[in-house]
Amino acid sequence: MSNNCLDAKMLSKMFLTGAKNLEAKKEWINELNVFPVPDGDTGTNMTMTIMSAAKEVSSLGENASMEAICKAISSGSLRGARGNSGVILSQLLRGFTKVVKTHDEIDVKILAEAFDKAVETAYKAVMKPKEGTILTVAKGASEKAKELAVEGTEDIEYFCNEVIKYADEVLAKTPDMLPVLKQAGVVDSGGQGLMQVLKGALDGYLGKEIDLSITEEQVTPGARTKAEPKEEDIKFGYCTEFIVLLNKPLNVKQEIDFKGFLESIGDSIVLVADDEICKVHVHSNDPGLAIQRALMYGQLSNMKIDNMRMEHREKLFHENSDGSWAEIKTEINGAAEMTPTYSKDDEIPLGNKVNMDSKEEKAPAEPPKEIGFVTVCAGAGLADIFRGLGVDYVIEGGQTMNPSTADILDAVEKVNAKTVIVLPNNKNIILAANQAAIMSEDNADGKKIVVVPSKTVPQGITAIINYVPETPVEEVVAAMTESLGTVNTGEVTYAVRDTKIDDVEIRQGDYMGIGDAGILAVGGEIADVTFDMLDKMMSEELELISIYYGSDVDEKDADALRSRVSEKFPNCDVELQYGGQPIYYYIVSAE
Repeated sequence: MSNNCLDAKMLSKMFLTGAKNLEAKKEWINELNVFPVPDGDTGTNMTMTIMSAAKEVSSLGENASMEAICKAISSGSLRGARGNSGVILSQLLRGFTKVVKTHDEIDVKILAEAFDKAVETAYKAVMKPKEGTILTVAKGASEKAKELAVEGTEDIEYFCNEVIKYADEVLAKTPDMLPVLKQAGVVDSGGQGLMQVLKGALDGYLGKEIDLSITEEQVTPGARTKAEPKEEDIKFGYCTEFIVLLNKPLNVKQEIDFKGFLESIGDSIVLVADDEICKVHVHSNDPGLAIQRALMYGQLSNMKIDNMRMEHREKLFHENSDGSWAEIKTEINGAAEMTPTYSKDDEIPLGNKVNMDSKEEKAPAEPPKEIGFVTVCAGAGLADIFRGLGVDYVIEGGQTMNPSTADILDAVEKVNAKTVIVLPNNKNIILAANQAAIMSEDNADGKKIVVVPSKTVPQGITAIINYVPETPVEEVVAAMTESLGTVNTGEVTYAVRDTKIDDVEIRQGDYMGIGDAGILAVGGEIADVTFDMLDKMMSEELELISIYYGSDVDEKDADALRSRVSEKFPNCDVELQYGGQPIYYYIVSAE
């Protein structure tokens, strides 16, 4: 390969090094968020998005074609997209791969075309593009790429260095485009995330030593290395792996259906597909179910089934002097779940519990209802409130963890309805929900996703309260969407760094009351900040105040706040409910 072009192997390496560099800098990028809240998550969202694609790329091997790599980048990032920054990054990658996938080698001219397509695709994905963001940085990189191509630049290293240098200059100017960035003293966090991808990709091209292995911990937040499992921790006994030689490529709906089925019978799911094969890994108690389902899509190859309980007991037998011979023999006979400790000459009971030939009677499928609901929230109390209002499926997440497009699609699949209305309840989830709606348009079952763009939990609650059964979908969506404008929301959390926003000085550790339009109150006492925030939210026409207290608030303190609010606003109904949300001490609404 010359210095004037990239082949598939080098593109794969550059993508993986870009993803790794972003992953290494994610916490730093999180800290660039304008609001100094403890759930700053731009770096996390972008990292999880690109790592979803990186996992698929790394599974392809060194000899993958340009088309296969581009498909893995595009589909992986689309399914893994989280938050606005993650969705925009996925669209940049999608646009870029649309151009390069048809070429065996990529030169500067093709790179410039790919950069241009990336920006075009990303801008189309955002309803109201705002300058001073990741979009502006991407556009700057694209403009410089086009300029270099027109000038006749051929050297890839020079091209990359110049594009990165200019994009860095654009990033440095983002505070001049968005006053809120300037006041907070930071550049755009999404733009910085994109720069880390580009810089990491250049490191890969230059051959810098970087560990390119992609682990499950990097794809899944909060994953930790587990100790050797105890017997009672082995919920599913068989580790099943195989490859499906596909009759035809799986569409998005089929992949979601297959993954959903595997999740219904086990855990530790891995499903990676391209146009020709599908790699499957699942832990379950009945490998045959996974195999039977896979046969719907093609022939099977490289099959491997391990009995994890038996392996665990064999290990204990060899390690412990008092290991029971009968435990292993019983496992072979399929009765491990009910095995006490036996001596060598004991009878081994199989009992009625083990019946390999029995089949559960399946109830006939219920006909789908007209409208179902999926919502997003963090906190057991809030989830119970939504379920009590008729929501079919609650996705755990929101401020502290934005669900991905795939998470939303999976949730929709679990709702037996012709139309599923999604309530994101967070402005940073709306793009991912819209992307899920677009990806579902080709569903064979005709299920439709409609997004009601709720930006806060109280907006979502008001929207679902305004649902009128037996009403046409269009009217339902219109009424719910209109109701969003009747709710004022405030949230109380703490500051993780010193900053200045809206001319308000904020110190690390201060409590902040954040309203729909910005900071409303700052202070050293949670109750005082909440009260002051609510006072600024109120107006004469408002009649109902709802207070949802979080997991770190004592019920007595919350009740005292309610009494204080009731005294201040005697003409309003004041409701207090347990939300259980993390990080945010109180979520308050006035309507």
